[in-house]
Amino acid sequence: MSTAKYTLALIGLAVFLATLGSASAEEGQPDRDTTNERKQTGEEEAVHSLLEAIDVGPYEVPELDLQKDHNYAHSAVDVEPFRHVTPYKEHFLEQMEYTGPGRAIPEPEHVDTVKIGFIGPIMATVSVATGGKSHEESLGIAMLRGCQLAIEQANARGGYTKRGIPFELVISNDNGLWGASGNEIVKLAYKDHVWAILGTIDGANSHIAIRVALKAELVMMNTGDTDPTFIETNIPWVARCIGDDRQMGYLLTDYLYRKMEYKRVGIIRASNRYGRFGVREIRDGARRLKTPIILEMAYPVGGDDFTVQIERLRDANLDAVVHWGDAVEGAIILNQMREMGMTQPYFCCDRCVSDEFLEIAGSNAEGVLCTYPWDPTRHDPKLQEFRAAFRSRYGIEPDTYAAHAYDGMNMIIWAIQYAGLNRAKIRDVIAHRPTTFQGVTGPIPLSACLDDLGQVFLSRVEDGQYKYYSRQDLEIPRGQIAPRDRASRKTVAAE
Repeated sequence: MSTAKYTLALIGLAVFLATLGSASAEEGQPDRDTTNERKQTGEEEAVHSLLEAIDVGPYEVPELDLQKDHNYAHSAVDVEPFRHVTPYKEHFLEQMEYTGPGRAIPEPEHVDTVKIGFIGPIMATVSVATGGKSHEESLGIAMLRGCQLAIEQANARGGYTKRGIPFELVISNDNGLWGASGNEIVKLAYKDHVWAILGTIDGANSHIAIRVALKAELVMMNTGDTDPTFIETNIPWVARCIGDDRQMGYLLTDYLYRKMEYKRVGIIRASNRYGRFGVREIRDGARRLKTPIILEMAYPVGGDDFTVQIERLRDANLDAVVHWGDAVEGAIILNQMREMGMTQPYFCCDRCVSDEFLEIAGSNAEGVLCTYPWDPTRHDPKLQEFRAAFRSRYGIEPDTYAAHAYDGMNMIIWAIQYAGLNRAKIRDVIAHRPTTFQGVTGPIPLSACLDDLGQVFLSRVEDGQYKYYSRQDLEIPRGQIAPRDRASRKTVAAE
């Protein structure tokens, strides 16, 4: 189907729905709210038009509208790099296109189950980051549980409805060894014959995994790696349904410098990829706002004595300290800072929003402010149903890794139900979804590079509990967000 025909189909749908609504009123139908019904019908029609558009031969490329963003990741002008010049080309603003022949591959005749892959750190092993025991198993297990619950619920609804067969989760451990995640993707793609993969958490391993997924032409949905560069790889087979450290870093930077007007901020972070890339936007944003980070100290993952780092932070006469790393180290660092006489406000990344942090830090945790990719306390029937089902299944409350994995797996299942058993079409339906996916973590609007642009939050410890606040709740100002095209860049530079 051509772009013109695709557009006309959507316009015709809108006219049809409007006519249907007025006809019902004229015929004296009972008063009721039909908004949800019209929305669902509209989505169904739009998806079916999309399916017609991608039903092409092996030597054809479907004529699909590629999303074009006017701004990358809601970046304010004054924290953008090279903002005083007009670049010849700006990346990550136009959606990647898949032009291969995969859409013409027919659905296999004999399939007992629809396999979906999972890769995450679920078993302890040696960690490249520490040289010792790995440290992300609790996060990976939570992510696995969210996936399992989504699969079980989908099967209770009838599984893959087109064929009446169940979904099956094929589980692989991401053991943290450099390159091993790539081997697991090869196994999932060519031995297990999965139709899509969800994973993983570690940034370095994720980067390797998605490059193998590119070669295997296999959709990979990420729900736990908040590394901003994960999505900046120009790989059309990758999507992410969790707000990243760029978004959370911008929010924290605005709080530190625009709202609180701190001048001297220091950073203490883990000496791994998560810590290094997690603070990058804070460090760069602070410099561009003419209040550069005074001191950045790294510490080895898994340590318990941070005296050297804290002494240097103390001697730097700081207004505030930002920590980026795991919850255990974050709490220990906070306790040692207080013992050494440092009373500065303490800010953390989303991994420190945990019961473990509260338990170790004790009373010192009061007032700590952390970034967070969603608000788990909002009033949403879908969220309440998920939490009740998760508690019933596992006996504990779901955390952010479980909730985002649940959403990511449901996005994959939704795509398979419509696209069928064809990897390229599954990718197309996710990449060109006509409406925003409404997950238990909130709306998940995808950018042109298929990154989650949903709202992110700050979480503050109050009376021993985490309370969640939006930018609006805390009245955090932000810089001007201007369209990112050549003409507007010239205007901004001239101003």
